[in-house]
Amino acid sequence: MKLKFTKMHGTGNDFVVIDATQQAFTLSEKDISLLSNRRFGIGFDQLLVVGQSKIKDVDFSYRIFNADGGEVNQCGNGARCFVTFVHDKNLTNKDEIIVETRSGIIKPRLEANGSVSVNMGPPIFNPIKIPISVEKENNKYSLDVNDRRIEFGAVSMGNPHAVIIAKNIDDAPVETVGRLLENNELFPERVNVNFMEIRSRESVNLRVWERGAGETLSCGTGACASVVFGIKVGLLDSPCKVFTRGGELTIFWEGGESDVYMCGSAQSVFEGEIDVDRKSVG
Repeated sequence: MKLKFTKMHGTGNDFVVIDATQQAFTLSEKDISLLSNRRFGIGFDQLLVVGQSKIKDVDFSYRIFNADGGEVNQCGNGARCFVTFVHDKNLTNKDEIIVETRSGIIKPRLEANGSVSVNMGPPIFNPIKIPISVEKENNKYSLDVNDRRIEFGAVSMGNPHAVIIAKNIDDAPVETVGRLLENNELFPERVNVNFMEIRSRESVNLRVWERGAGETLSCGTGACASVVFGIKVGLLDSPCKVFTRGGELTIFWEGGESDVYMCGSAQSVFEGEIDVDRKSVG
């Protein structure tokens, strides 16, 4: 089976986008994992699937698969690439589209200056809904990791995030602590682990260990979750600029149950076609 795809990135968080409105999407978890390999496949952090929604007045469905082949609920950088893709492919002429994800409805918008803003919906702090296995909701939680007491905030932006304040982002133990927290039993669906260095009340540096992908150059929902946590505990103000290793995002949140907005770039890199059956056998 030959599959057409587009390679894209949002601040260095890279994706393969599949248009399932024009071709069948039948990839298995193993197929996706093979395609994600940067030496033997195409290489990507996540695979995004554009589909037709069955919900009235919703423009598209949006599915997200991590590099290990597992399907997840949300991806903010991917949402920016999603709306750019459907415009580039003339699948819509709307500046703002309504998109169905596994975690609910989002509304990405293509701005006149070429950037993309996304209404990511309200943050979730309820431990049951994040999910995190604790008895009650708190601003901060703690866990012993490698004989160290780690304090973190917990937020869901459609997928679960732990947010750790780091003094120096370059020295943050992203891989060691990230991997251990991702798979800790405290998080029944695993967790994305964010390391945030506060530069000022309006700007932060951020590195993210993503579940099923490892450290990525950028994570949109991670940027949202980190800024939300920072505002909630009184360390940050809105809007807040987030500097990742792949670029810059701006996050807006007015607190409480208000929606979180993310603004940043999205770019197409190249298009291609791959023989999936041959790749799977190889």
